[in-house]
Amino acid sequence: MQSMDDGFVMAPRTTTPQDHNAGRQVEYDPTFQGPLKNRSCTDVICLFLFIVFIACWIGVGLFVFTNGNKDILLLPVDSNNSRCGYDPHVAEKKKLFFFDITKCLSPAVPFTGCPTNQICVEECPKDTFLWNKNSELNYMKLKCVQGIQPKNNEEGDDFVNKGLCARYHLKSNDLLNRCIPDVTDDFSQITNQIKDLTKDNVETSVKNIELLQNMEQVGHDIIKDIVESWREILGGIGIAIVACLIYMLMLRWIAGPVVWISIVATIAGLAACVYFTVTYYIYYKDHPKEEANANTIFQQYVRKKGFWLTLLIISSVALLIDVLMVIFLRKRIFIAIAIIGEASKAVSSTLMSFVFPIFPWIFQMAIIAFTLVVALYITTISSPQYEVKNFDKSNCNGDYEDGDSCDMNSFKKVRINNCKATCEFVGMGLSSLRTPLHVFNGFAFFWSIFFISAFGQMVQAGIFATWYWTRDKSDVPFWSVTKSVARTLRYHIGTLAFGSLILAICRMIRVALEYIDHKLKKYDNPFTKAILCCMKCFFWCLERFLKFLNKNAYIMCAIHGKNFCTSAKDAFSLIIRNILRFHVLDKVTDFVLFMSKLIITAGVAAIVWSFVTYVSERQLKYILVPVIFVAIVTYLVTSFFFNVYSMAVDTLFLCFLEDNERNDGSAHRPYYMSKNLRAILGKKNKTS
Repeated sequence: MQSMDDGFVMAPRTTTPQDHNAGRQVEYDPTFQGPLKNRSCTDVICLFLFIVFIACWIGVGLFVFTNGNKDILLLPVDSNNSRCGYDPHVAEKKKLFFFDITKCLSPAVPFTGCPTNQICVEECPKDTFLWNKNSELNYMKLKCVQGIQPKNNEEGDDFVNKGLCARYHLKSNDLLNRCIPDVTDDFSQITNQIKDLTKDNVETSVKNIELLQNMEQVGHDIIKDIVESWREILGGIGIAIVACLIYMLMLRWIAGPVVWISIVATIAGLAACVYFTVTYYIYYKDHPKEEANANTIFQQYVRKKGFWLTLLIISSVALLIDVLMVIFLRKRIFIAIAIIGEASKAVSSTLMSFVFPIFPWIFQMAIIAFTLVVALYITTISSPQYEVKNFDKSNCNGDYEDGDSCDMNSFKKVRINNCKATCEFVGMGLSSLRTPLHVFNGFAFFWSIFFISAFGQMVQAGIFATWYWTRDKSDVPFWSVTKSVARTLRYHIGTLAFGSLILAICRMIRVALEYIDHKLKKYDNPFTKAILCCMKCFFWCLERFLKFLNKNAYIMCAIHGKNFCTSAKDAFSLIIRNILRFHVLDKVTDFVLFMSKLIITAGVAAIVWSFVTYVSERQLKYILVPVIFVAIVTYLVTSFFFNVYSMAVDTLFLCFLEDNERNDGSAHRPYYMSKNLRAILGKKNKTS
């Protein structure tokens, strides 16, 4: 028999005060034979709420598809959200002009944009100009916001002081419809009159603006590369799915060798990463001029010694942690392998359990794609709004009032005699909806993703619970997957909606805290930073706990058919009464499966890289784009597949804990667990 240090052997239980604090033990029920068949619908109110919410999300999608336009994403946009060269009031103004180039000095400009007024203009400035109200004609060169036209020098000076017109402009070149100052031009005659306007500052600002534009272009090139290499990407995803299925089948028969090979291969891979990062770090440290020869923004980062130093630190720390965990957890890894081998029998008892994870994965990929497309279209929704000004009914045709909406083309017909009415641009309509729509889209994404994940967990829990509570394992129903899916869809969609809603709310709070933290970074307040740090840490821990609680609540709901709150309470009480054993098993199993995920992901990425580099003839801007994309998708695929094993282990162990409390191994109350599982966990039936 194993020692208690392993954390799995269970001595006969006696009632203690701690047991009462953790809830009453499950009592023996001679009629209990596994997942309840006669059950009722649970958490119906949450089901209706979820249906209404999804319907609203689809409505939002239709709205933004109708009012958005993906083809204008790379067009320059001015400070009024007018799209240069596209919106009617700026259709002839295709260039973007920056009022004060010295505002673009911050290193954050490539990510946040330049914080100065920007307007659409017909042509970029051909000379250098500084506002001087003493010169009568200078106001004619002023670059002002839409609708501002100073009539004299005094009014021009007022507009400049208010920031409605640019105080100066420099001779500029057109770079992808952005007016970029020509740093080779001599503008020394005005540098002493404009704060921070020096050649070095202008060069820095220009580089930041170019970097911002380059990042937009990089994003466009990445999307293009993904589209161009779609065959290789689909092939890589197919390889990932096949590799996962083969790996899971191998775990059924040779779990020990497969897991240990994965662990050793992961350590070897991390060691190789350390070697290569050290090599490249030394090379770029000795050749600093390599960065200057970079042709793309990607090459600029890759050729920096700091980039490789960061990778070196990360890979070294990962290697150290990996080695230490293997050394100190080697005994428990053997036990975890045995548990995984037993769980593989439950998984392989129904062949559809291998295939089922594909369906939640497909739904989640579809949700991610829908969310991204909706978010993309949300950023493009807006329409120019015009209002009537100076309307006089005695001199103008039409039934208008000042402030009414108007159309520039049709409004021309109202002018007769001395009509001075105008149809003026006042702003971009619908743009105020972007933030609430993004928030709604993000919340809908989290809720639906967590819901699909919860659905997969409950269905799998029903499958493995059926296997466990079937005394003769050869009698496991052939259609257990179908029955579990039907049972979940018919009775427990509301419970899934309830659990996923709680997680979605917690995740949105975390996102809001990150947003607040980002906004408050410009205020160097240690007290505020400490409060936000504590709050972010608290909600991170809360989300982790809720995921753990939800998962086990779904298992109990799949078995007993109770609502979310009752199932969560029963699962939590059962775990608390056996917290040490459950925690050891959960964490060691997660570590073993994580190693398996890494080795499969690395293998598939290596295959795709080899094919794209040496076989494919496609001309890609960034050859690593399909490799990284496939690696990310492969890791997601392996996560979905190996979540089957994680769910099987958790379900079997929770069933085992309940079995241990219901039964005592006697002839009248024998354990339901298999002989191998009894041997692993130190239990036995007196009749066997």
